[in-house]
Amino acid sequence: MNIQDYKGIYVFIQQVDGKVAGVSHELLGKARELAQKMETKVTAVLLGYQVSGLCGDLASYGADKIVLVDNKDLEIYSTRPYAYAVCKVIEHFKPAVLLYGATAIGRDLAPRVAAKIRTGLTADCTKLDVADDGTKNLLMTRPAFGGNIMATIICPDYRPQMATVRPGVMQKIKPVEDASAPVDNFAVEIPESMKDVQILGVVKKESHKIDIQDAKILVSGGRGMGCAENFKMLEDCANALGGTVSSSRACVDAGWVEKDIQVGQTGKTVRPDLYLACGISGAIQHLAGMEESNLIIAINKDETAPIFDVADWGVVGDVTKIIPLFTEGVKKAIAERNK
Repeated sequence: MNIQDYKGIYVFIQQVDGKVAGVSHELLGKARELAQKMETKVTAVLLGYQVSGLCGDLASYGADKIVLVDNKDLEIYSTRPYAYAVCKVIEHFKPAVLLYGATAIGRDLAPRVAAKIRTGLTADCTKLDVADDGTKNLLMTRPAFGGNIMATIICPDYRPQMATVRPGVMQKIKPVEDASAPVDNFAVEIPESMKDVQILGVVKKESHKIDIQDAKILVSGGRGMGCAENFKMLEDCANALGGTVSSSRACVDAGWVEKDIQVGQTGKTVRPDLYLACGISGAIQHLAGMEESNLIIAINKDETAPIFDVADWGVVGDVTKIIPLFTEGVKKAIAERNK
């Protein structure tokens, strides 16, 4: 392999039902930053069926070029057809870097592609940078050893350099209105041998809850809440503030709350305007998922808890006594404002 033949930063665009996943927008923005350091271009790789209408959206978020693979066999995500198509894109265009979102689809697709083309893959990255030693290798940083250290990994001898990146870690750039980018319609015929799974239907789970990654205000509970029943006071507080409830991993493991509201290394990364940490000690695994919040208020009875190191405001005391008082104060303030 002559790595000099591989050029450009490519981003796999995850789309479902004609809607681009937020993490793909985030990766396009990060790819632009990396491309400036590598002195190269950003290419979006869009797979699907009748999805050409998304190309303008991708250009507005930073794509210099779009490789479009439009095929009926790619209408609904299926592992083998998608992996085959991505490998064909790599073989033809030879990207130096290929980024995926660390979603259910990205985590399924990326390792299969890496195995087929015999390159490395760094999973669940929280930071990406470019080496300044002249090699311009991609520096891929991710938590290791249970989150106790941050490991930076390089792939110097194989291409493309591939990484999955957790949603919410990178910030979206402000979209550029009326942006455009050339589209390369790349035809890929999916062999019958790749169609060994037939999708008979898709059953979607309806949820009326706000995704914690989209919430502007999060009231988050930890082990210090004591029991599942005490999360009711967090719900009352979140309702008063116009926010939603999230939690630490300890509460999920204890069966108090569902996994989809977990914040942290093994949960979701969030960037709300306000993060109210209630009874959360602040283990590094949890901090990795929320330390970029705009305003952090922590309530904990342990004044030495690590959460206070990242908090803008801290309250030392019993959270089960403080939160009801805080909620009542919020309600009164709102009532006064609305008079």
